[in-house]
Amino acid sequence: MTGRTIIAVVSTPSGFVGRTKKVIPVRGEWWWDAESVNEALEPLLHVPTTVLRLISATGGEPGWRGEVTYHVEALREPERVHVRRHLHAAEEPEADAPRRMPWARLGGPAELLSWADTKIERTRPAVQVRTWHLSSLHRIPTADGTAWLKAVPPFLQEEAAVIEMVAAHDPTLVPEVIASAPHRVLLGDAPGGNCWMVKPEHIDLIVPRWVAVQHVLASEPRLRPAAVAMPSFGLPETVVHGDFTPDNWMANGMIIDWSDAKWGHPALDVGRLLDWFPYTPMYHHVVKVWSEAWLRHRPDSRPHEALDTALRASRLQRAVKYQEVLDEAEDSQRVYHQNRPASALHAALRAVTTP
Repeated sequence: MTGRTIIAVVSTPSGFVGRTKKVIPVRGEWWWDAESVNEALEPLLHVPTTVLRLISATGGEPGWRGEVTYHVEALREPERVHVRRHLHAAEEPEADAPRRMPWARLGGPAELLSWADTKIERTRPAVQVRTWHLSSLHRIPTADGTAWLKAVPPFLQEEAAVIEMVAAHDPTLVPEVIASAPHRVLLGDAPGGNCWMVKPEHIDLIVPRWVAVQHVLASEPRLRPAAVAMPSFGLPETVVHGDFTPDNWMANGMIIDWSDAKWGHPALDVGRLLDWFPYTPMYHHVVKVWSEAWLRHRPDSRPHEALDTALRASRLQRAVKYQEVLDEAEDSQRVYHQNRPASALHAALRAVTTP
């Protein structure tokens, strides 16, 4: 049985036409997975679609599984026979709302792709991969390989600026910036798949190179400061990725998703990473690799001493991040992160009170 089923509320170029009669199973479980929604709808409507936003969700866990209702835009007018067969009358979704992202409005995804078309030439139609209140992501085939079109909210970091900062010292650590504009970026491919199933060799490949770049970039602040400060332990304030976990690493050694980047203590990143696999053999491997990397660059530093504080500080940083996300989210999108600030605070408290 599928983990996620969907209901689509459909608008077309001529206006609103209704909602799907049946609940439709889709292959992807994550709510932000738009690609599987569009794949399920095209055989019914016989026209391509794009997901605008989540309207509601029942069952499942925050962010995945359950029954999810989406506002979907058909990119061409479906034939009436398909509309009658698969849709019935429903209340039209509201055209706009406070704090709604541009890509969640009618015509929003098409505007992003029109901008990308001024920078690259597509060889086939773009694929909408993800959409939610924190980002929009399209995969675009070109003669030079896959390009990625990403848009983020104004309260997140402009990724192009951080990627170019990192690339000045290690261009193999980040994808290529093809083009950028406020709140959007067009990136080259990062092949190889991500590191969900992280192995020690991924730690060895990525962590020391990231530490080396952080060491070189340590200077006057060039980004917004992290919300949580730490004692130095002999380590400099520098660029912090902000979500330094294996799902943002690629098997080829690249790091992606720089929209949470801040200026702060580098141990905030390793604290986030250690929470990925608490007190396992991989945990101890991260401690060893990260500490040795910093000692090579800063022999007088005390990275091991920083780790205990880093676990608490990184969880507090996450609590602040999640609260900011909630504050900036459209009301219907708060379901993604509703309990996250409290959860992160409780995790920080456990790090203080647990021996």
